[in-house]
Amino acid sequence: MFRAPIVPRARKRRVDDGAPGREEVKFKDVRLYLVERKMGHSRRRFLTQLARSKGFIVDDHLSDDVTHVVSEESHASSLWSWLKGCNLKSPSVAQVLHISWFTDSMRAGNPVAVETRHLIQEPPGATREATQLSPGVSVSEYACQRQTSLENKNDIFTDAFEVLAESYEFNEMEGPCLAFRRAASVLKSLPRAVRSMGATEGLPCLGEHTKTVMQEILQYGRSLKVESVLTNERYQTLKLFTSVFGVGPKTADKWYRRGLRSFADVHSEPTIQLNKMQQSGFLYYGDISRAVSKAEARALGGVIDKAVRMITSSGVVSLTGGFRRGKEFGHDVDFLVTTTEEGKERSLIPEIIRRLDKQGILLFCDYQESTFDLSKLPCRRFEAMDFFAKCFLILRLDGSLVDGGLHRAEGDDRGWRAVRVDLVSPPIDRYAFALLGWTGSKQFLRDLRRFARKERRMLLDNHGLFDKTKIRFLAATTETDIFAHLGLEYIEPWHRNA
Repeated sequence: MFRAPIVPRARKRRVDDGAPGREEVKFKDVRLYLVERKMGHSRRRFLTQLARSKGFIVDDHLSDDVTHVVSEESHASSLWSWLKGCNLKSPSVAQVLHISWFTDSMRAGNPVAVETRHLIQEPPGATREATQLSPGVSVSEYACQRQTSLENKNDIFTDAFEVLAESYEFNEMEGPCLAFRRAASVLKSLPRAVRSMGATEGLPCLGEHTKTVMQEILQYGRSLKVESVLTNERYQTLKLFTSVFGVGPKTADKWYRRGLRSFADVHSEPTIQLNKMQQSGFLYYGDISRAVSKAEARALGGVIDKAVRMITSSGVVSLTGGFRRGKEFGHDVDFLVTTTEEGKERSLIPEIIRRLDKQGILLFCDYQESTFDLSKLPCRRFEAMDFFAKCFLILRLDGSLVDGGLHRAEGDDRGWRAVRVDLVSPPIDRYAFALLGWTGSKQFLRDLRRFARKERRMLLDNHGLFDKTKIRFLAATTETDIFAHLGLEYIEPWHRNA
């Protein structure tokens, strides 16, 4: 059994946050409502208090009494779709205004005249299907403001986008790769399947190229562009080679350029010297290229947890990655391991490795010492995996430890299998940031960091959250604390499958 990390509970948000005090009401004919979506709870609360201090009436709930709806939303279609889903008698009565009107009014100390540049007008020709796609729910451009479960209603599009994104990644074309991944992320979050292009009206992150692919699929049931990629020899070869543990896109491309097309070609080429990771990748390929079940992940968690308990009584072991997000299968298993004793985490992984080796289940090990130094952060250079001590392992998992047995390949009657396992050991005061980062998904984290940087002037990574305005790191003992610092509603791990 895993022991839950020893961290204090996040404080509950007070119900009366931003409630009106005894401020004098100067403008009785003006009643504001600040739209929290995109703005965030903390910023909305601050702006509410500011407006009330200047004599404005600010309602906490949207109603037909509101005269001015203020939003930071830049997509008029999604904002108006949301307004129409709020069950107002007449959502067109109130003036729907950009935040610039609000800031102009605060600067002037009174409601300024509404100009054309302030208005967020209802777009003409919005289709009924677009409005009904997700009634009462807007779609943010940031994955960290969307709830995305494992139930994907639009996999016919997202699977195609993932193929194209991977192809662009192999060609080192980062822009188009990210564009298709963002588009896929948006479609995954939708509660209904897209049946026509009209249903994409107002959705963010869908550009000309992504819509062209969607139009093809809707019209013909397939995309010629995707089929062209899937039948491309270079794509097929790089995909095969990168499926080997220790082989990245650059190595795969190098082998392809040398005329290699199969594993047999690689093994028969005398000039290729495989490193230890690649040797193990080929040796255990049949096992580690096969999906790992949740039952197998839990069994490995028991093995790691037992090793940690033999080392320290204050240890913390947490299963992260896709399994924490609710997935039934994954390609490897990730664990955060740490201790509440400050500084002791640095020696934790080496000791775990020693015990696993003594048990005879350590098939491969690549240990990297910690280079974490808070005094040198934040910095522009950020390793994809972070600076904490970490270890990439291949472990022998005995089938007797797995509830329901091993996830076997057909014809495999062995009583064990090899499984890829990653261990990461952050200091306990960095635990919440590492847990958030290693839980993923990649797109969720990418958008969360982009949101922090662009919307909050903060820098977020697996090590901490730096406020560029206050010029200091913000403390957090739980993931909830991090979301609160960013003014975001907390999203559970199983809704981060962006």
